[in-house]
Amino acid sequence: MPLAIVLIGILCLILLIGYFKINAFIAFIVVSIGIGLAEGMPAAEVSQAVQTGIGNILGFLVIILGFGAMLGKLVADSGAAQRISTSLINAFGTKYINWALVLTGFIVGIPLFYSVGFVILVPLVFTIASIHKIPLIYVGLPMLSALSVTHGYLPPHPAPSAIVQTYGADLGLTLVYGLIIAVPAIILGGPVFASTLKKYNPKPLPAFFNEKELSEEELPGLGVSILTALLPVILLALTAILKLLVVETSGLGKFLAFVGDPVIAMLITIIVAMFTLGIFRGKSFKEVGLSLEEGIRGIAMILLIIAGAGALKEILVESEVSAYIADLLSGLNTSPLILAWGIAAVIRVCVGSATVAGLTSAGIVLPLIEQTGADPNLMVLATGAGSLMFSHVNDSGFWMFKEFFNLSITDTIKTWSAMETIVSFVGLFGVLILDAVI
Repeated sequence: MPLAIVLIGILCLILLIGYFKINAFIAFIVVSIGIGLAEGMPAAEVSQAVQTGIGNILGFLVIILGFGAMLGKLVADSGAAQRISTSLINAFGTKYINWALVLTGFIVGIPLFYSVGFVILVPLVFTIASIHKIPLIYVGLPMLSALSVTHGYLPPHPAPSAIVQTYGADLGLTLVYGLIIAVPAIILGGPVFASTLKKYNPKPLPAFFNEKELSEEELPGLGVSILTALLPVILLALTAILKLLVVETSGLGKFLAFVGDPVIAMLITIIVAMFTLGIFRGKSFKEVGLSLEEGIRGIAMILLIIAGAGALKEILVESEVSAYIADLLSGLNTSPLILAWGIAAVIRVCVGSATVAGLTSAGIVLPLIEQTGADPNLMVLATGAGSLMFSHVNDSGFWMFKEFFNLSITDTIKTWSAMETIVSFVGLFGVLILDAVI
């Protein structure tokens, strides 16, 4: 019965948004409250769970998405995105530009949270697609497949790192195995799948890119453009490496921990970008401020929609639906790798959050490692792959992709959700192959 309630709730959500055209945030709140009450939660707990879910997801994302939108607007308005895109085209050629973006997404995705990498790189994708008349999904989805896979599979991302600790796996070996599996997953879910999607060419929100093509004299230098656009990546990667070489409790260790926080790294980047892409290029503080305001204005509804997804996720967690689903599956007699993947996949589809799916499944299948002798490193990857399965309307990543790329729910499922499903299955197959040969 709890599972049926969730499925009916998700169906109602799709109908409210897709058919009746109800505002997505309102629909999320209505459905979240309905599911909570139907699952037997007291009304006061339902209200508290909705508030907690919104607060938890926005506490981090409102800062990251806000700073990311500001940075994206500065990078776009200054011509930095055009400079980088032109250089990529010259280096790889238009024919292989999606491979260049895959590589960029993979490099950026290893040290950065998914949402941070998303808001940094999406304006670049929009600029490339607009200036060079390339179908938007064809160049955008490959980059996002790389970001998604690194988020789900690889340490030092939060969920894989926590699962490594839960399973008692070796972080370095898990990372090596993860890289082996990640490459084919990204290729098949990214450039190969995207080659079938050239008919999808939506017009993205204008707040996130500059349609005007600037002259060569108006563009900032390539070095400044790359350094500013990728400064969060540089800061986070550099501090992560340096923290391994210093004592965590020392003054330098504390400083690196401060600078290595994604919020602080983004704040530093915004301040730097205001000068390198604004003041130093002859703009006034007022003009730079207007660009920042326009960037924020463009993501207001996106933040509310993501908040709604957070409310639904919290209701599903607090009503113990994820635990109920896990109990149903834990008695199955099958390979622990397949079981870890399957439990994570089902929880992901029902709850929405890849992190919740991964961490919840880890607690359930942990005893199987000792009972069956399964390789804990591969169990981490199987769980991570399952946690990426079929992202849909209860996942904030689904709504980020839909709203930024200005797609319908149906087209988002056909593109984004299908890509997530591909990388999840490829991850499972990769784990099983590695299990057979190592």
